[in-house]
Amino acid sequence: MISVYKIKPYFQKSLMPILNALHKKKITANQITVFAIVFSFVLAVLFWYADVYHFFFLCLSIGLLIRMALNALDGMMARLYNQTSKKGELLNEIGDILSDFILFIPLLKFQPESTYLIVLFIGLSIINEFAGLMGKVLGGERRYDGPMGKSDRALVLGIYGLLLFFGVNLSGASLYIFIVINLLLVLSTITRCRKALKNAQ
Repeated sequence: MISVYKIKPYFQKSLMPILNALHKKKITANQITVFAIVFSFVLAVLFWYADVYHFFFLCLSIGLLIRMALNALDGMMARLYNQTSKKGELLNEIGDILSDFILFIPLLKFQPESTYLIVLFIGLSIINEFAGLMGKVLGGERRYDGPMGKSDRALVLGIYGLLLFFGVNLSGASLYIFIVINLLLVLSTITRCRKALKNAQ
């Protein structure tokens, strides 16, 4: 399936200098994870008030790119520098779901005509991550399959922020956009479940 996750190896390679610098400063994987969660909450607040301070829409898009980098860095730090732990894994998974949830809430404010679809989108996003975790629960590997995984949702939200920053009115199209996104989320979840079961057999 097509997904932003496919370019993760190239993205991680570009982050190596930052990773090495953080390691020299004795920054741990769990510290990066906690910072990413706090950063996501700050980003959500900026998003909420973007109708008052229009520049915050651009901050959202740039911030989501930084958040993607932080999400990659904590995993890289854990693997490359022997910092993997059950606590870190729990913190990472719960933190990602919590961060996504809080970042998506402001959508209800900006696209009230699509309230039910946005609530469905938030619910399906959580289910999608749960389906990814089931791959590991069933004895295989954590599933990140798209076409609407965590990175894809961050990309979509980032593009949304850019469009609003440049004054594009999405009110008429948001209904159809979220229908498509939700269908892709269902497809992504089914794909993860199928692959998790296949690897468990």
